[in-house]
Amino acid sequence: MSSSITSGASTPGFLSKERIIARPGFNRWLVPPAALAIHLCIGMAYGFSVFWLPLSQALGITAPVACAADMGFIARLFSAECDWPISMLSWIYTLFFVFLGCSAAVLGGWLEHAGPRKAGLVSALCWCGGLLISAIGVKTHQLWMMWLGSGVIGGIGLGLGYISPVSTLIKWFPDKRGMATGMAIMGFGGGAMVGAPLATALMGHFASSTEVGVWQSFVAMAAIYFVFMTAGALAYRVPPTGWKPEGWTPPAKKANAMVTDRHVHVSVAWKTPQFALVWLVLCLNVSAGIGILGMASPLLQEVFAGKLLGNELTFSELNAAQLAQIAAIAAGFTGLLSLFNIGGRFFWASFSDYIGRKNTYFAFFALGVGLYSLVPNMGHIGNVALFVAAFCIILSMYGGGFATVPAYLADLFGTQMVGAIHGRLLTAWAAAGVLGPVLITYLREAQLAAGVERAAAYDMTLYILAGLLVLGFICNMLVRPVADKYFMTDAELAAERALSHDKGADGARSLEWKAAPGSLPLVLLAWAVVVIPLAWGVWITLQKTAVLFH
Repeated sequence: MSSSITSGASTPGFLSKERIIARPGFNRWLVPPAALAIHLCIGMAYGFSVFWLPLSQALGITAPVACAADMGFIARLFSAECDWPISMLSWIYTLFFVFLGCSAAVLGGWLEHAGPRKAGLVSALCWCGGLLISAIGVKTHQLWMMWLGSGVIGGIGLGLGYISPVSTLIKWFPDKRGMATGMAIMGFGGGAMVGAPLATALMGHFASSTEVGVWQSFVAMAAIYFVFMTAGALAYRVPPTGWKPEGWTPPAKKANAMVTDRHVHVSVAWKTPQFALVWLVLCLNVSAGIGILGMASPLLQEVFAGKLLGNELTFSELNAAQLAQIAAIAAGFTGLLSLFNIGGRFFWASFSDYIGRKNTYFAFFALGVGLYSLVPNMGHIGNVALFVAAFCIILSMYGGGFATVPAYLADLFGTQMVGAIHGRLLTAWAAAGVLGPVLITYLREAQLAAGVERAAAYDMTLYILAGLLVLGFICNMLVRPVADKYFMTDAELAAERALSHDKGADGARSLEWKAAPGSLPLVLLAWAVVVIPLAWGVWITLQKTAVLFH
């Protein structure tokens, strides 16, 4: 059997896909920690706001150096004479997710042919190289270099790193597709939980009377991340064609079943009605959650104000000390939401293996509509506990939507090119990253301008978000199995597998093996390397969250 896997006229290159085809005895549980190693690093994109305040006073150190009143937007990008406003720095966050979506869409097909090892290494070079370019930008005080380094080049690394393990994990875990992708994508949600306190500690170490410590922190984090991401990329292995877990029998195909054992090419998949509907499903689910995630802190403070401290004062009636107190409570609320965002990625994706992907999204939309509709009343009656619980569930479903969609795509379009198809679908994330925050921010401003009290300024927004989820429910309901005409023929599939350098069984028989007994220590070590940093980040977050319960 081994010869069928490793045969070839010449030795494949170190980065080639053929080089990482697993041999009999390989333990598939070594692949998720490799994916987590990459996702925990690139997930720091969520935590980049920890740099905004120190960067906004990089020259002044203790206070920002103001730009001339007549200095234009473009001039500020190239000026080394004044500090950058946070509004300009936060464009990096927008660039992250725009280029994540674009690079995943454009490079997804290349990834399927090149393999996850090469894609993971390119991701490491882009993400860590982008941090180094940003470090130079901070040192020379050139904002355009930060936009280019972290936003553009780093964003490309985000896209490649995000989708690099998807296809591989789904092929290794055909019996647990949701759980497998949930484990990896959980790491992306947890990246900020590890990276933000690490960045804070590094800035504290490097800060001085003349430095805020950001550029040095970028260099240190680039080095740390490069080690982790390179190790993860080199640890990737792909199963031979036809492999399946020992003793596992694929479920019998039912008429009109949502799970296919055939395959759709990426160039065809995006033209199907199913792709358009799932794109809308993801976009609407993410739009509802991402806006809340960004506004969680001011939302809690403005809705409850003095009630968080046990009095009936409105937000405008609080003094400076009370404002500081409720800001700390809101920070704990944000941390709690982060925990549910991460936990939801694993829980809901794993749960989808039992109830199906379509039913999981039905749960997201039905629960979401109910919770978004009830939250304003929870705020008006002053029930903080119910309000917090509702948003914890909402954010768990936001994370769960990301983690469940790769398995949904594999069910509909097959596993051969699911990584590339997932990459194109992530343009929905880029769209939602604009729609959600803009919707909640501008509607709030419009409500305040119309004279609505701060405590009620979010009501209309929450009802509109509930409406978006109703649309998502309808789109999900319309998803049907893909028509036969879209699937690849046997000849087309064979040609695609040749392009993808897939080796192994000839497709007429399956390969299955037991994991080598001696692989257990290595599996435990691999998991420890990624679980220990994640557990540290969770502990730090729990400490911040504790203020909510005092």
